[in-house]
Amino acid sequence: MGAGDHERLRIGPLRLPRLAALGLGLAAEASTGRLPPNLAPSGPVEGAWGVGVETSKGKDTPSGHWEIAGCPVAFAWGLFPNARPAFPTALTKTLIREGGLPGILGDRHAPGTAIIDEFGAEHVATGKPIVYTSADSVLQIAAHEEAFGLDRLYDLCRLARRLCDPYRVGRVIARPFVGSPQGGFRRTGHRKDFATPPPTDTILDALSRAGRPVATIGKIGDIFAHRGTGAEIRCHGNDACLSAAVDAFGALPDGGLVFANLIDFDSEFGHRRDVPGYAAALEAFDARLPEVRAAVHPGDLCAITADHGNDPTWRGTDHTREHAPILLLGPDVLPGPLGRRSTLADIGASVLAHLGVPWAGPGQPWRPLRPD
Repeated sequence: MGAGDHERLRIGPLRLPRLAALGLGLAAEASTGRLPPNLAPSGPVEGAWGVGVETSKGKDTPSGHWEIAGCPVAFAWGLFPNARPAFPTALTKTLIREGGLPGILGDRHAPGTAIIDEFGAEHVATGKPIVYTSADSVLQIAAHEEAFGLDRLYDLCRLARRLCDPYRVGRVIARPFVGSPQGGFRRTGHRKDFATPPPTDTILDALSRAGRPVATIGKIGDIFAHRGTGAEIRCHGNDACLSAAVDAFGALPDGGLVFANLIDFDSEFGHRRDVPGYAAALEAFDARLPEVRAAVHPGDLCAITADHGNDPTWRGTDHTREHAPILLLGPDVLPGPLGRRSTLADIGASVLAHLGVPWAGPGQPWRPLRPD
């Protein structure tokens, strides 16, 4: 579904009554000095709200998630130049030789859907995978699930992960697709990220050492290189990931953590600069918040935040960099401002403080959530 389809399906201002009640509009006002239209709470604020400032040097998925989990990225990721070719000759030659490939296609910066449309037919005909990058620290490999093979694509990405390590590249991403030159190509939900592991401990490591149960939803396991990620539940799309998170939260013993990523905001609407699609996805999430509230019992805490920006109104297709909203909900949460947090690591530190798990890493826990 393209932007034009969303424009026909959805028009008008944002309608996010539940997020507004938690303080989303107030968080935006604290960040920018302007309360967005239609996002003022209609009654008393029901949640705690604040603004998180990312301190990591990158604006990519690992940087944001790692910082949330207590590991800000102080170093500069390795980036491939916006040139043709984009990749070092030595890397490309080794990938072709050790991967048993007839060659590669792409070898440049490109939006993922556009480069598959451009090279999909040639890839199917020649067996050459499509290898490309972006403004983030990433090498992406797109290949047809049937003509090339999904397992073969994953194996190739594991090879590329090893080859990219000397270049300080954050992620190698498998981008499988299906379809035909006649009917068109589309990416599938079998994407897989091969990330370098966090350089220091995260709250997931602290929880693992403390013997606490952890469930990670969507691509969280990939982002943290499967370290401390507990029971990994792989699913695709916002609805499926949110359903899995609610189910996992209901089944989780006391003292544990559910960590979920809702990927559609980023991959389907942010990168594609699909404003009506982004709005519709926000409204769909807002409509499901009652399910989240029902799963959060006394003593529980739910935090809603973001790992980076991806403004669908901005030029280009890459991530942008904005403050991250922080919204807290739960029966014991004291409504009111959390203030401007100087790092996203405050989120992880606060989660561990709530769970009673010691943490000596970055981040400052916010005020107590409930009266003593």
